[in-house]
Amino acid sequence: MTKPKGHRFSTMLGGKELSIETGKYAKQASGSIIVRYGDNMILVTAEMGTSPSRMDFLPLTVEYEERHYAAGKIPGGFLRREGRPGNQATLNARITDRQIRPLFPKHLRNEIQVIITVLSTDQSIELGPLAATGVSAALSMSDIPWDGPTACVSVGYVDGQYIINPSMQQIKDNESRLELTVAATKDAVLMVEASADELDEDIMIGAIEFAQENLAPVIELIEELQRTIGKEKREIAAAEDSSQEYLALLENEIDEQVFKENLMVIGKHNRSKALKNYRESLIEKLVPDTEAEDAGEKIDNLKTSFRKLESQTLRNMVISQDLRSDGRNSKEVRPIWIELGVLPKAHGTAIFTRGETQVLSVATLGIGRDNRLVDDLGIETSEEFMLHYNFPPFSVGEARRLRGVSRREIGHGNLARRSLERMIPSQEEFPYVIRVVGETLESNGSSSMATVCSSSLSMMDAGVPLKKAVAGIAMGLVKEGDDYKVLTDILGSEDALGDMDFKVTGTRDGISALQMDIKIKGIDSSIMKEALLQAKDGRIHILDIMDEALSKPRAEVNINAPRIIQTKIPTDKIGAVIGPGGKQIRELEALGATIEIEEDGRVRIYSEDSVAAKKVQEQIELLTATVEVGQIYQGKVAKIMDFGAFINLIPGTDGLLHISQIAEEHVKDVNEFLKEGDVLEVKVASIDPRGKVDLIRPELEGKVAPRRPSKPRDNRSGGNRGGNRGGRR
Repeated sequence: MTKPKGHRFSTMLGGKELSIETGKYAKQASGSIIVRYGDNMILVTAEMGTSPSRMDFLPLTVEYEERHYAAGKIPGGFLRREGRPGNQATLNARITDRQIRPLFPKHLRNEIQVIITVLSTDQSIELGPLAATGVSAALSMSDIPWDGPTACVSVGYVDGQYIINPSMQQIKDNESRLELTVAATKDAVLMVEASADELDEDIMIGAIEFAQENLAPVIELIEELQRTIGKEKREIAAAEDSSQEYLALLENEIDEQVFKENLMVIGKHNRSKALKNYRESLIEKLVPDTEAEDAGEKIDNLKTSFRKLESQTLRNMVISQDLRSDGRNSKEVRPIWIELGVLPKAHGTAIFTRGETQVLSVATLGIGRDNRLVDDLGIETSEEFMLHYNFPPFSVGEARRLRGVSRREIGHGNLARRSLERMIPSQEEFPYVIRVVGETLESNGSSSMATVCSSSLSMMDAGVPLKKAVAGIAMGLVKEGDDYKVLTDILGSEDALGDMDFKVTGTRDGISALQMDIKIKGIDSSIMKEALLQAKDGRIHILDIMDEALSKPRAEVNINAPRIIQTKIPTDKIGAVIGPGGKQIRELEALGATIEIEEDGRVRIYSEDSVAAKKVQEQIELLTATVEVGQIYQGKVAKIMDFGAFINLIPGTDGLLHISQIAEEHVKDVNEFLKEGDVLEVKVASIDPRGKVDLIRPELEGKVAPRRPSKPRDNRSGGNRGGNRGGRR
């Protein structure tokens, strides 16, 4: 059998070749490509079911599969095979989904499955944008209806310059002040995801425009692939649309004033109930005979048309009257209240309530061994700061089964974590592992942004010395032709009926994270800039309210948190602290503390009892101390000799107090003046090259003749017990 040649298309991206290959592998899939970039190699397949599903939305699934063999690794765990996708794999799948979903036909209901498999990685760059570009190519060459192509790229900001595809190491070391992912078509931006080091709005807009410029050749490459080998798109007929007929029936029957009054009822559930009751009253008039053969179909169509009319009316109110369903204008933030220290045993807590959205954040401070080891295809590392977001069904007044952490929860938690991570003090400054959990108690619009606010406050309440407080706000967009309105602090219904969900977080001095999803075919940079500037006003307003509740971190960590003392010892003294077989460190921990020693000599002492921690620190300092000439010590007589006494200065080090230095008068017998176990003050007079320490009595200095340094003795003289006296034992 002859090996197929396949097709290869390539361009340059960020100074490296990006290639797309097809026709050799996985040929039975509707769309199948291999995307290569350096030593990174990803297989992407796209497939669509033959018949529409019964769902009233597009059943699209995107799966991102990491294979450990791609990095020459064997998975951990008992089974030694890959399990459920990790956090980064899930986030990469979400990036792709958000990029491609808006471009499918609105009427499409056939199941679509995209599978991304990482085959090879050099672990130098994040692969999410590369995979998303590969998905665009696979969909473009397939017979699946899709209004692409798109492309996706990562942008960094190093030394005041934008760069394409910053390395993982640059991101990890904070060398790049920006980690931005942008997906776009030839004409407009579709999706933005970013974390930033307090960058201003102009720099962020510049980075997005820079990404668009660099994506243009990639999009042209995919268009060339589509023209050359693309399959004819399948015709998917839209269901017969009878909405205009039913919309006309409703419009004839609706009392416009009553309808708007119901749309403006305060409270999500109250509004929903009022609209439902009004809708049912209209249906009763329009379908009086509910037993008729076509009654069920008419009722369903009327309900669908009522929802369309509801959305259309609300959008028109925003555009023409700058009026929203809860009575606010486009720039207003909902009322906010904050409560701190809610849970008595937690280390830090904050409840942040904005309108009908409420999040309880709980901060817990742990010791070094509480960190999370990251086992994926990126740089091997650990997390000392974790943020987890929960969205239980009761928060929206629903009852449904709990099925583990959803992709949405992982995504929202990651956005909140990225918003705060650059404000976390270093391990050298604050050697705690920090875990924050955001519990959504109520939700009606952007619980993720409420999580950012409450998490910032809960850490400050715990005594974490955050560099600055961080707040977040969700922006929306209603666009009709050339007319549009940017909305501050959107409701859940505005998210559903609007054209954009744009989340912005930051401090008073700049942006720390972005997440934008567009539901139309993209927006231009002028609208994005307006949204960012409007978001800044909203963010500062929220920070003002947060400052009223807690303007700076607590001066001390919470009383329930473990106490940590951090010190550093010479690396050659690590063995002295550990002791033979760990004997010494076990004795230290028996005093009531946990000890961690790093290879560079950093020592962390953890204890619930600050007195015990201090005692352990003092013992470690003694074990690792170095005797210095001129220093005075409280020494203990270790052994009496004919020529003087050996005095223990610090653990492992003795010095010789010669008989001539014991008293002002002549001493014939040392035992008349000193006994083993006596404690006395001595001063180090000299240390010879072999480490022998000579001592004097400070009070006799100048009153007795200084002792001349002795010549080296052999061990038979008894001047150095076991070869250890006068130096380290």
